[in-house]
Amino acid sequence: MLTPLEISFHGLERSDAVEARIREKFERLQSHFDRFTHARVVVEAPARRAPRPKFFHVRIEIGIPGHKPIVATHEPDGDHAHTDVMLALRDCFKAAQRQIDSLSTRLDHPAKHEQVRRRPHAPQAGQDEA
Repeated sequence: MLTPLEISFHGLERSDAVEARIREKFERLQSHFDRFTHARVVVEAPARRAPRPKFFHVRIEIGIPGHKPIVATHEPDGDHAHTDVMLALRDCFKAAQRQIDSLSTRLDHPAKHEQVRRRPHAPQAGQDEA
């Protein structure tokens, strides 16, 4: 199934290399789970002051039929901030992959919570009830 992929850049110029990497990583996601209805990737470099490095925000939104969209983000927060856009993309796509794997597991095993529910124990024939 061919899912439309929308790629947006905010605060930085469009890059063919970044766009190619996004398409490559999205194809890998589709190989794990192919029921996407839409996908949107936003790469943003927020305005910064001169002495501070430029950190990248990445947001991935993937539509799944019958479920709320999967949203994975990578925002700079101290230790996990990346000044390299490729590393920010890697982390965000890994987060999306984990969410998709979790959803896929729930869809494949919808009654898993019913299996572990406690059931009343019926007395066997020949046993006295106390």
